[in-house]
This record gives sequence, structure tokens and C-alpha cells, in this order.
Amino acid sequence: MISPSHVHPERGVYARGYRFVAGVDEAGRGPLAGPVVAAAVILPENHTIQGIADSKKLSAHRREILFSEIYRQAEAVGVGIVDQREIERINILQASLKAMQSAVAALNSQVDYILVDGIHSIPTQIPQSAIKKGDTISPSIAAASIIAKVTRDRIMVEYHSIYPQYNFARNKGYGTEEHMQAIKRSGCCEIHRKTFRGVKEYLSVNRKSEVVNREWGDDD
Repeated sequence: MISPSHVHPERGVYARGYRFVAGVDEAGRGPLAGPVVAAAVILPENHTIQGIADSKKLSAHRREILFSEIYRQAEAVGVGIVDQREIERINILQASLKAMQSAVAALNSQVDYILVDGIHSIPTQIPQSAIKKGDTISPSIAAASIIAKVTRDRIMVEYHSIYPQYNFARNKGYGTEEHMQAIKRSGCCEIHRKTFRGVKEYLSVNRKSEVVNREWGDDD
């Protein structure tokens, strides 16, 4: 949990005269399947949401509760989604920054300043600061991490109904042992990131196997 007594980055931004400060974070850089999702959240300066923290430190149940509360109290919430095809085209870092840019653009409110989780700035003319491990010290970034995580998890649950053999409802596309075994059994599906290690290795081995079968014949 982010301590209420901690001097949050937002305080310094407010002191410089900015009013609408958006925290920005993403979820889904590491998985082998599915989109990367980013969120931008503008919290009221004196919000009363209790228990906001880095989404990775919260249970799924707690994230769901905070997700609803953030939407209820936030000045604005924006979400950006970049699918696996775009991730493969421009790479995961650029896709993450693009999702963040889209999330900021989706805010239905004026944005004075942006606090971005991580070390990379996003492409925008809006003043901003990139904060390493920002989701551990900034309530607005932590709130964005919760919105992004819950939104992405829900997307992966929907994909589970289409591709149940991978159990995306549980692994959310991450490279768990169960997921890797499913790839070995069933191959890749449309939402797999085929340039990612693990998926790429499977495809490489599979191609070699196909070549051997063609050379030696597999009709017997």
C-alpha cells in the first residue's frame, strides 16, 4: 500500500501550479499472448480511495474492488490497447508507449501533467515525468496500474472462451508451465506473440520438424 504520509510526486506537481495530473501505467509487457493495455488516471487531489497500491501487490479480488472505486472517484480514466499484431510490428516497448499515448488521449478531461511509470517518456507535448517504480510511490500511477491490469485480465478471460486449450483465464497469456505445455500440444493461436521467446522457440522447433518430415516422408 502507498503510505498516505508519503510525499507523493503529485504533491510536487500540484505545487508547481498544475491541476489535472494523470498517472500512466501499462499491463502486459511480458506475456506470450494477448495485447498490452495502458491506463491513464486523474485522481482528485483529495480522493478518499483506500488501499491503492501497485497492482502486482494486490489480490485479484482487491483489484476488482479498487477498479470500481477508481472509476467512481476519478476525475477521468482513459484506456489504450495495442494488440499482438502491432506488438510484433513495432516491438513491445514501442507498443507499450503507444498504448500509454492512446490512454492519455482517451481521457475525457484536460490534462496538465503526466506521471509515467518507468524510465521512458511517452510521445506527447504534455509536460511529463518518467518515474522508475512509480507505481510504488504515486497513487495516480498505481491507480492506472490497477485499471490496466483488470482491463487486460478481463480481455484474456474473453479470449479463454475462444481458445480454452491455453487456459488464458488463469495464466493471462504469461509463460507458465501449463501455458508452455499447451503450446507444445496445440501450437500457437492467433493472439500469440510469435516473435516472443518461448513462442518463437516452439515455432523454430516445429519448422525443423516439418523439414525433417518432408525430407524423410511421414506417410507411413
